[in-house]
Amino acid sequence: MKLAAIDIGSNAARLLIVEVSKDEKGNPIYNKVNLIRVPLRLGIDVFESGIISKQRIGMLMQTMKAYKHLLNAYEVPYLKACATSAMRDAKNSTDIIRKVKLETDIEIEIITGDYEAGIIYENHIAENLDKDHSYMYIDVGGGSTEISFFSNGVLTFKESFNIGTIRLMKNMVEEKQWDQMKDVIRSITKGQKEVIAIGSGGNINKVFSLSKRKDGKPLTFELLKDYYKELSNVTLDERIRLYNLREDRADVILPALQIFINIMRWANASEIYVPKIGLVDGLVKHLYEEVK
Repeated sequence: MKLAAIDIGSNAARLLIVEVSKDEKGNPIYNKVNLIRVPLRLGIDVFESGIISKQRIGMLMQTMKAYKHLLNAYEVPYLKACATSAMRDAKNSTDIIRKVKLETDIEIEIITGDYEAGIIYENHIAENLDKDHSYMYIDVGGGSTEISFFSNGVLTFKESFNIGTIRLMKNMVEEKQWDQMKDVIRSITKGQKEVIAIGSGGNINKVFSLSKRKDGKPLTFELLKDYYKELSNVTLDERIRLYNLREDRADVILPALQIFINIMRWANASEIYVPKIGLVDGLVKHLYEEVK
């Protein structure tokens, strides 16, 4: 069975196509067929003006039409398309969703931050790790950061914070928002077992790739601080050249590291695992549960 999910974020739109088979126990195995990412940067418009500009609406429409062609080419019968922080905040999101539906027949659902956090958690990475620790899922996007906390085999907390890489780049995060996040994280981790972080999002995946760590091995808090210092000391152009980064990654990787470092510091987490998970992976699994 082929399934697909589209995640329209503040920084990029992703299309994931998977083929689902079953193991000998009947559990689903998700085999990735294709993953496409287009850096639309919807958040740059929204967080400054409150709407998505005509130019970016045009880019979004072209992307959705291209995704529709790919879905047809791969003969994918089932699709779940969701939009997050930028579309949540955009005053013209209803009109855009209507236009996408009219021109591509793709139905976009704007999901809440809490729902987004829940979908990330539902990748169930922590359930496969030891029970001697607590686990904090941290998903950093362009417009928001989703945090889920997992202790003694139970999800005890999930919340979305309007602190994201593009908001930080545009100086649109106030000190009180950081303070609120800090207070929440310290409160939910107080008295709990030692916290291990689980990171998702394109930026932490890129840092993991730069580290040359083997899959399944964690990054340390100290290493993230070293990368932040190292990347801060070079210009954007040098970051692109020296670290082989795309421009749309080179500018957001620093604010992303800032978010991960702050959260890990407040949670007293010394390590972060970086499995290849994201919102689209969670959406596909949700879709499979609905379809089956």
